[in-house]
Amino acid sequence: MADKYGRRPTLMINIICYSVFELASAFAPSLRMLLLFRALFGIAMGGEWGVGAALAFETLPAEGRGFFSGLLQEGYVVGNLMAGIVYALVFQYVGWRGMFVIGTIPAFLVLYIRSKVDESPAWLETQRIGKISVAASAEPGPSLWKSLLSYAPTFLFLVVLMTAFTSFSHGTQDLYPTFLEKNHAFGPRATGFITSVGNVGALLGGICFGAWSEKLGRRKAILLASLLAIPMIPIWAWSHTVVLISLGAFLMQFMVQGAWGVVPAHLNELSPAPVRGTFPGLAYQLGNLLSSRNSVLQARLAASRFGGNFRVVLSVTVFVVALLVAGIAFLGKEAKGADMKAQQPI
Repeated sequence: MADKYGRRPTLMINIICYSVFELASAFAPSLRMLLLFRALFGIAMGGEWGVGAALAFETLPAEGRGFFSGLLQEGYVVGNLMAGIVYALVFQYVGWRGMFVIGTIPAFLVLYIRSKVDESPAWLETQRIGKISVAASAEPGPSLWKSLLSYAPTFLFLVVLMTAFTSFSHGTQDLYPTFLEKNHAFGPRATGFITSVGNVGALLGGICFGAWSEKLGRRKAILLASLLAIPMIPIWAWSHTVVLISLGAFLMQFMVQGAWGVVPAHLNELSPAPVRGTFPGLAYQLGNLLSSRNSVLQARLAASRFGGNFRVVLSVTVFVVALLVAGIAFLGKEAKGADMKAQQPI
């Protein structure tokens, strides 16, 4: 939709749809209906990242694109922090249904987008070229799916890259609170504190490495951040005090999200102009899908091989996945500063 009808209206539809399904979740009369509403929510929510990123990077100047990449990606971390604060302050009063109602607040962003945000100049240029091309040839341009198929090797590479990336983030985040509670016997307060410190590290790492990628290049910044996660394993997984573990959480997430901070710019620069509304988000979400069993596999391995101790499993996960992220990024292209103006119509 974003490639055919524009980034701006599609983003607005995304936000309205996931807000509606979020509100519907609050009034779900049964578990079956709740699961249905969450599935529909996921469709709308899954479209937001790619469309929003395309609109942002096609509008922002090429200079400083890395900084904005880190800032955009770490909105994810800021959202986690905000959700944690809201949960701590109001959950006991409003319950889970009330939390879903609060989750509809992003719907008001549509008013801002409608009044303040312009359509992507690159998409407008695509439409202009398309009209000229059709007028000259009297034949329609290639369909979206033909365009996608023509760029299949690039798309498959991006899916593999994002599978490694999502395994990197989920592999260090999903079971870490469980590890703190089960293996260190930390209570909710200590676990919440350590997790929050890790989120602060993630926020700073994403912005710093995103900005550094302007000088280092996207691939080198990803390589550096991912490989620096490996030396952080001992303090992150093998320390025993709250202070040291907090430091480890900060440093680990600084590196993990440091690599991630480069992703929005790198994905959009690698994506061909005619399908930029589709490529980044679809590759991102397919990577999420392919790595979605990561925490289940980690938990089973810890239970079956290590008596419920997550320390070794988490350590091996970081070591293996960090090398995969670095290796795959190294094999890819460098496209820093790529011109994001469309070159051909859909």
